[in-house]
Amino acid sequence: MTHLVVLAKEVDEDKVTPGVLGFIVFAAMALAVWALMKSMNRHMGKVDFEEPADAGTEKTEASGPAKPRKG
Repeated sequence: MTHLVVLAKEVDEDKVTPGVLGFIVFAAMALAVWALMKSMNRHMGKVDFEEPADAGTEKTEASGPAKPRKG
């Protein structure tokens, strides 16, 4: 293998490099993260959230009266 590296000054036979498999794994992980971020942006765009003007004092009719906890 050292005869292939003509321009290198010194080749360390004990040096471990990631090689092609490492690059493929890294590229696959980068592609997966990109796809997940694209999906997250699409899902976050669908969220419709409106905060009430005074959330501490107003109660919505949908929530109804508070129920006592059992326990």
